Amino acid sequence: MSLLDLLLEPLQFDFMVRALVTTVIAAVVCALLSCWLVLVGWSLMGDAVSHAVLPGVVIAYVLGAPFALGALVFGFLAVALIGAIRGTSRIKEDAAIGIVFTTLFALGLVLISVTPSNTDLNHIIFGNILGVSTPDLIQIAVLATIAFVILVLKRRDLTLYAFDPMHAHAIGLSPRFLGALLLGLLALTAVVALQVVGVILVVAMLIIPGATAHLLTDRFGRMLVIAPVLSAACSVVGIYLSYWLDAASGGLVVLVQGAAFLLVYLFSPRHGLISKLPTARRRIAVAS
Repeated sequence: MSLLDLLLEPLQFDFMVRALVTTVIAAVVCALLSCWLVLVGWSLMGDAVSHAVLPGVVIAYVLGAPFALGALVFGFLAVALIGAIRGTSRIKEDAAIGIVFTTLFALGLVLISVTPSNTDLNHIIFGNILGVSTPDLIQIAVLATIAFVILVLKRRDLTLYAFDPMHAHAIGLSPRFLGALLLGLLALTAVVALQVVGVILVVAMLIIPGATAHLLTDRFGRMLVIAPVLSAACSVVGIYLSYWLDAASGGLVVLVQGAAFLLVYLFSPRHGLISKLPTARRRIAVAS
């Protein structure tokens, strides 16, 4: 079988085409947002929001509402609760995040266990990209487009907020509003990626691309290009591997992203571990 046959065979199936398109859409918008999350230091916040949406999804199923609606409500609820605990008590942000996301995630698990269902709700936890329907694809595309457009239109303000909130305030911008906007986009993007890799692995798609791009360039503008391109490429590779290996699609998408990060971490021209070894040896030699 030729390489072309290997590439074209999965595309004969509609569910594979939908899986590829959906995963690339989610990967691009997650990677774009991840650039700001990495700079602001909100990796743990991404973890919190992605886990906290689980009870919203289950409640939406019980009520017959769209999963995305329930996830969005609980995503914003998690952000509000974290802010409330941090702002009205001695509890620091990391502890507030841990309290909120573990409690809401546990609530979701309990709701799954007691909800009679003909549908296996566990796919919300682990993802079900190969089972994405056309309406699901349209829903994901609409939500991703909203997040993408807002990120592109507000990229300068969000970038200034990430690097220097004080300067942003000095020129008339509201750091509080920009922070809230970034958190809202985080909740929205977590919902986009939810059906691709599930609740548990959403945080990987929200962090790994930005962290990888950060090791490849010192310019934020280039990060905004490198991260989505790299994430989309890893997603395609992961979906193809899942087809040929008959393995979990979401897991392989994240695994390929993790492998890409490892390669960049080791071999990045300026910030890679291997490239730093000669410099470190020279410093040791001079010091001795």
